[in-house]
Amino acid sequence: MAETVLKRAPQAAGGGGGDHLADGGFGDDGRGGLPPGTARRTYRTGMLLALIGISMLFIAFTSAYFVRAGLGDDWVPIGLPPLLWWNAGLLLASSATIELTRRALNQGLRARCNSWLGLTALLGAGFLAGQLIVWRQLAERGIFLATNPSSSFFYLLTGAHAIHLFGGLVALLYIVWEAWRYRLGPAKRTLVEVTAIYWHFMDGLWIYILLLLWYWR
Repeated sequence: MAETVLKRAPQAAGGGGGDHLADGGFGDDGRGGLPPGTARRTYRTGMLLALIGISMLFIAFTSAYFVRAGLGDDWVPIGLPPLLWWNAGLLLASSATIELTRRALNQGLRARCNSWLGLTALLGAGFLAGQLIVWRQLAERGIFLATNPSSSFFYLLTGAHAIHLFGGLVALLYIVWEAWRYRLGPAKRTLVEVTAIYWHFMDGLWIYILLLLWYWR
């Protein structure tokens, strides 16, 4: 199917901006008395603050992990299910596809953008499904949250990451919905960009968690 190039919607009668209405109020083109780029800076600043908060949370988890591992002799390392590495592969692939989404959108290639968006959401959902399977595999081995301190931290770290990734997936599904309804206009590129930043961060955070659980068991 030939790709449709994003175009600005014509001005609506009465002075209203057609593309502004289609974008659902995510404009960052200076309408409403705001300087151009104000919304973009606002969203990026908000995302930066959110990522700092998440980073501080996992730094605290890491500190507690090292301290608890050095206390007593009740720390029993658990064998990591191999599926964790396959899940990492899904997440790495989704990070690549969301970057391709951003590039396609910037080039105005709507059909390609929609395809990469859908694939990113599918890979993200696959990662979360894989995590549920991992937790089920551990439960079948008799390893639960309260089994020992090592298992407690495993569930804490992977569970906290899954919750944050689920939030990113909800945002991504909203973008997919808007894209397939042909409402993902130029002004919503900011939403795609900040979601991509968040998604890349979740990818890097997962690799960090895996290395932490693998090297310091």
